Amino acid sequence: MRLNELRDNPGATRSRKRVGRGPGSGKGTTAGRGDKGQKSRSGVALKGFEGGQMPIHRRLPKRGFNNIFRKDFNEINLGRLQAVVDNGQIDAKLPVTAAALAKAGIISKIRDGVRVLGNGELKTALTLEVSGISESAKKAVEAAGGSVTLVKALKRAAEAPAVEKKAKSGKASEKVAAKSAKKAKAADRKDKDKG
Repeated sequence: MRLNELRDNPGATRSRKRVGRGPGSGKGTTAGRGDKGQKSRSGVALKGFEGGQMPIHRRLPKRGFNNIFRKDFNEINLGRLQAVVDNGQIDAKLPVTAAALAKAGIISKIRDGVRVLGNGELKTALTLEVSGISESAKKAVEAAGGSVTLVKALKRAAEAPAVEKKAKSGKASEKVAAKSAKKAKAADRKDKDKG
């Protein structure tokens, strides 16, 4: 085998379909698009269009509910916690928090926090600072000599603008109050000048 003999497997690469290159090619004249009309043009998407009739996705009723305030937690089992302690990925003496787990590479994103579940066995005494924990997991942690502190679920990025708006509205009310005070002072001066 030489470099000049290297080639791909038969059928692995295909040549591009060249349309509109004369009747002899088999893809001439209408270039494989059929005859006249809207669908023979480029940039046409008629998915879901039923000729003006009410389409099926609008005829059928909606079902279900999406809670926009739902919290999205990272779930981690006791067995996984024990494994990462044994591997030395986290220090058992320090509190186990969402930030510590993310730094150790155990969770990829902090999201709304961490919830601990009871699968597996925990032998090490750990101090957990998490957003949620199941009853069985809590009992297992306390039986191993550890403790659990529940922290509030972390605020979503979507909630931050609302806080900023509130702060801005507070500043605006302060400005209005300052302006009204200035106007009152000016009115007092005019009264004094007249008197």
